[in-house]
Amino acid sequence: MNQKREQEHDDQLLDAYSNAVIHVVDTVGPAVVQIKSFVSKDSREGQGIGSGIIITPDGFVLTNNHVVHGAKATEVTLTTGKSYDGQLIGTDPTTDLALLRLLDNSLPFASLGNSEKLRVGQLVIAIGNPYGFQSTVSAGVISALGRTMQSQNGKFIENVIQTDSSLNPGNSGGPLVDSQGKVIGINTAIMQMAQGIGLAVPSNTATWVISELIRFGKVKRGVLGITAKTVSIAVQIQKIFKLTFPTMVEILSVQKGSAAENAGFQKGDLIFQVNDKHISGVDSLNREVGQRPAGSLFTVTFFRNYKIKEVQITSK
Repeated sequence: MNQKREQEHDDQLLDAYSNAVIHVVDTVGPAVVQIKSFVSKDSREGQGIGSGIIITPDGFVLTNNHVVHGAKATEVTLTTGKSYDGQLIGTDPTTDLALLRLLDNSLPFASLGNSEKLRVGQLVIAIGNPYGFQSTVSAGVISALGRTMQSQNGKFIENVIQTDSSLNPGNSGGPLVDSQGKVIGINTAIMQMAQGIGLAVPSNTATWVISELIRFGKVKRGVLGITAKTVSIAVQIQKIFKLTFPTMVEILSVQKGSAAENAGFQKGDLIFQVNDKHISGVDSLNREVGQRPAGSLFTVTFFRNYKIKEVQITSK
């Protein structure tokens, strides 16, 4: 009898899991596109294939920079089989993101979620469209947050999402979606020398990059010159210093000759405020610093050895 109940319970869980994945695929799948990039190399024509996600009904498509890098033209195909010429709005090699535009105003689209609310162990679904006409789907969980990976231009993409959802190169540029159907990352890489580990650029990073690409065609960013990760604040520290927020940014390394080194930052410093704005994670730090022109002067507040310090810094 107990065995029968356990089997029924397992069946119910499986149904709930399956239903969640099916709902996400039905909701987001029509907005996932195939992107063919036509490039010329050494006097020869070549073609690359990746995925992308339509994020507005009037045709803005988010994908990876490496999917469209060097392309003289792009062809974007929906799951219905309808194809468009993709207009390149801009690229950002530093985050491996790119934005295309399709000339249509009634397209299926997906909404970007808030990646700062993600939890390790959370269900995620990776969707791609490398073959056209239908989506490829894999489900898994968030394995880790706050990872760092090197981009094509040698700079580091911070706060990357690690997932065990199986990916293949054709899924690059496709969305990583939560159980509510919100895009919380853009799949960007398969970790080499590791089995079944994928990486995705968080949606909050993508949101800021999109706004820059639409306004300027490129991302204008001030630079501190650090690598960092988002960390939780111990409850005792929150109480002692009367902090009302649970996370801040830990500096992992400081680049030589950078604005951060000039200001005296050290590995292990914990940044929690820029001017009067709370810094909840790497994405919010990048936004606060990056949206300021190079040469901007601002105040950074941080912990060092359980003491609050302030320093004025000029971004480069």
